[in-house]
Amino acid sequence: MATLTRIREPKSGADPRPGPFSSSPPTFEHIITGIDESFLWRLDDYPWERNVWNFHPEFEIHLIRKGAGIAFVGDYIGAFSATYLTVIGSDLPHDWVTMTAPGEVIEGRDIVLQFHPDRIREATRLIPEFAQLEDFFSRAQRGLVFHGETLVKGAELVERMGTEKGVARFALFLQLLDLLGASSEYDILSSPEYSPKLDAETLDALQRALVFIYRNFATDIRLADVADLAGMSESAFSRFFKKNTGNTFTDHVNKLRIWQACKLLAESDMPITDICFEVGYMNISNFNRTFLRQHRMTPSAYRRLAPHRRSMRDDPAASR
Repeated sequence: MATLTRIREPKSGADPRPGPFSSSPPTFEHIITGIDESFLWRLDDYPWERNVWNFHPEFEIHLIRKGAGIAFVGDYIGAFSATYLTVIGSDLPHDWVTMTAPGEVIEGRDIVLQFHPDRIREATRLIPEFAQLEDFFSRAQRGLVFHGETLVKGAELVERMGTEKGVARFALFLQLLDLLGASSEYDILSSPEYSPKLDAETLDALQRALVFIYRNFATDIRLADVADLAGMSESAFSRFFKKNTGNTFTDHVNKLRIWQACKLLAESDMPITDICFEVGYMNISNFNRTFLRQHRMTPSAYRRLAPHRRSMRDDPAASR
């Protein structure tokens, strides 16, 4: 079994804003497993040079152990925090972005397992029980995030693999696949309509647009400006953006704004009206309506239910 070491951020040359907001388009990640391995297990610090918006034919089981941020899986945009367990299907672009201070490293933020589903399918001829995983592989093509007991048990299995080698590690891997495949405690992330055209020219134009939107979503950002950056007319860009992200331009901006609003609601005492303007809305009614549509509750209700604020109320020392 190959020795697996923690991967650290390179000392120089790394993009200070890893993920879908770096200067590079989604990257094809070439994954190499050892000759005596059927899957890759890796412990990563964050950030490092391969923390980018990437895709690969291998399935990926990804455990966020520390930190919080925003998840991008296909056309899905949403918040994550520790512990966060996902399965990503073949060629589905993905990234988990945590905003860090210059030079900051979150040690051991991620554990990543990567394997090609065809290796399991080939083994089905000899081990017919593996055929039970086919439905799981089909669901995972859109990305899955787990919760409840599945999350607790799955995270424990992923962690234990780091202490084992050889057959013992492979046995834990099979337990994990069986657990995730049989579970109903999951949410599907990417929509069935998401079908990006993964060629270099398309990804380059899309990446320029995504970078601009992320850096300016809290301003009065306009479709015309982003279309011009991509070198397209507004109508052509709207079709292009919807096809390759799964979201309309307006929906994409709103998801980013509401994500930022949720952080401010949970982590600050800023008045809700101020948050509305801080994240780019021009009036409170539009903000409230969009927030309600995305979270099925008002901003004030979200603030009351935010886990961080609940823990502060429960622990008086934490609020001092």
